[in-house]
Amino acid sequence: QVTVVESGGGLVQPPGPLKLSCVVSGGNFDTYSMSWYRQAPGKARELVARIKVGGLPEYAASVLARCRMTRDNQKNAVYLEMINLKPDDTGDYFCDAEDVWNVHYWGQGTQVTVSS
Repeated sequence: QVTVVESGGGLVQPPGPLKLSCVVSGGNFDTYSMSWYRQAPGKARELVARIKVGGLPEYAASVLARCRMTRDNQKNAVYLEMINLKPDDTGDYFCDAEDVWNVHYWGQGTQVTVSS
């Protein structure tokens, strides 16, 4: 059984910074493509950043140049760091692990509120 757990959310004053963590238990982490998504109130879930197996991080245009995603295969973890946060960055942030059969494992999400 694969379990995905996010942490690090909360109230953040602009411009931040913010650091979210995601730990995966079970399965074979090294073979998972890992992604961060977010969902703002009343909006659809959107991709924020992704690291495919053996690949470099990819970022949504809305966070480019102020976001960094890293993965640590020794700790079965990925991290999302953001700076220059704005109220538009408010939302629930979700971590997704995708295995080689394109099965997705989602965490419960961590809430981020950007407000002064």
